[in-house]
Amino acid sequence: MTKNIDVTQVMVEEHKLILRMIALLENNVEKMEAGRFRDWRFFLDAVDFIRNYADRFHHAKEEDVLFKALVENGMPQDNSPVAAMLLAHDQGRAHVRAMEEGAQKALDGEPGQIALIAENARGYIALLRDHIDKEDNILYPLAERVLPEAPRAAMVEAYRRAEAQTPGLEEKYRQLVEKYEQQAAA
Repeated sequence: MTKNIDVTQVMVEEHKLILRMIALLENNVEKMEAGRFRDWRFFLDAVDFIRNYADRFHHAKEEDVLFKALVENGMPQDNSPVAAMLLAHDQGRAHVRAMEEGAQKALDGEPGQIALIAENARGYIALLRDHIDKEDNILYPLAERVLPEAPRAAMVEAYRRAEAQTPGLEEKYRQLVEKYEQQAAA
């Protein structure tokens, strides 16, 4: 019997970079609340990373390819793991919008934004860590078990096409994360 093409490994790998940004976000929120961090640009860069790497680049593959394939191959659209993951994506977007609003106001010199930034950053951090854990340990292994061989090559090709629409994006955000990791270590 031939081994099925792995259609989730690319997402597991992308989660690793997302979790590195989440760790930076968590660390900087703690330092911000303790009065030791006032780099509002970091929070705007984190929003940019989340929107363009985590959401448009990564979630697009999940939503437009993987989740669609699961539904096409028998998973219910509603009241299912797919519905739960889509809801979490939407909840994350709400936290990101509020975090961006607070960081932009802080950058513009408006006081009193720390609580707003912290609350939404922490909400996003908790949501995403739980979300990634469920995907990596429940949904993705389930997908590998239930998806037939037939759509797998087309799914991998769809991932490649999605990546080709944003050349250099993954490297740009890897470098951004590395820059902030180096600053945090200094």
